[in-house]
Amino acid sequence: MAFHATEVDYLAANAERIRAIAPELALTKASVFSDRARLDAEFGEHARAVSALIAAQRQAADKFPNWWLTDSDAAQQATPALVSAHRARTLADAGAQFVHDVTCSVGSEAPHMRDAGLSWLGSDLSAARLRMARFNLGEDAWLARADALAPASTVGGGADGVIVADPARRKDGRRITDPAQLEPPLPALVAAYPGAELAVKCAPGIDYSEWEGLVSVVSLDGGVKEACLYTPGIGSGREAVVLRSDGFVETVRGHGDDRASAPAEVRQPGEWIIEPDGAIIRAGLVRTWADTHGLWQLDPHIAFLSGEEIPPGYSGFRVRDAVPLKRLKAALRQLDAGAVEILVRGVNVDPDALRKKLKLKGTQQRGVIIARVGDDARAFICDAREHRPLP
Repeated sequence: MAFHATEVDYLAANAERIRAIAPELALTKASVFSDRARLDAEFGEHARAVSALIAAQRQAADKFPNWWLTDSDAAQQATPALVSAHRARTLADAGAQFVHDVTCSVGSEAPHMRDAGLSWLGSDLSAARLRMARFNLGEDAWLARADALAPASTVGGGADGVIVADPARRKDGRRITDPAQLEPPLPALVAAYPGAELAVKCAPGIDYSEWEGLVSVVSLDGGVKEACLYTPGIGSGREAVVLRSDGFVETVRGHGDDRASAPAEVRQPGEWIIEPDGAIIRAGLVRTWADTHGLWQLDPHIAFLSGEEIPPGYSGFRVRDAVPLKRLKAALRQLDAGAVEILVRGVNVDPDALRKKLKLKGTQQRGVIIARVGDDARAFICDAREHRPLP
């Protein structure tokens, strides 16, 4: 639900009352009538807006403070806090001093830019979201109403000033993969700021093959969150950044085209099978990461890797056997499998459907890695997933 400016004013004026009542509301299908009755009694004609605000705040739990004003679309589009903080450090390390966030929405990037020592200006076309940003960031925040394609600052050449943009990445409920279909379109953004350095947040599945600067694919707690495109003055090449809430950080850098690199080392599985983090796969840096950790590929076209030990901070599966798919059920029964985690690459197999067909009745947790190796589909039967902690 998008808010009108007058609704934002009401929500801001009653923020403390809303914050106090929020823990009492389940906001589930089962509680919809009781929740609405409670909100009607407390907020009258504004009950619907209050309900939408609380739902959006919960949706943005790992992105900004739970008392911030936001709508559902802004909460969904906003970047998780740890990812935003990484971007701010990237810009600061590149020499940036000033950031103009031309799609600032409710202001979620601002605290991280400030923490990195950067001055921040936010602009947006939506009056309602600017009102929310003002409430969230305080009276001292620099905010302006402007179209992202109509420059409202004097950011020019050099990395001391950077344009940050977060174009809308969905249309009709589906992710956009063509940069020209973003809103605003990537080519239009580049054209609107000639000579300026840019950092453009995109969906991780975007086609960035023609981008000349740095492409940074970032994951958080195993989920790939974004691909940020930086102009050449900020960086070049490809990088995968693996972040976790426990403080783990790994950055893998390279050219991002495994196919153009040296031939992969391909061997039969060793002690372990490991699947790289999704950011490493999306950035095209599987071979680079494998070389770093002494791993090899089971097939040059498949991202599953193997080695004699799991890299610190990652998880893997200890290999017990390898069989053709048609022998998988019998082999699992021999190993007393009762529950299986199934990973698939390069083979048309639905893990959930396969799990139902197996009808296992054993007592042991197992892992099954299904991959195309050469011309054949192979099933690697493993022990349950194990995690190797950091030193």
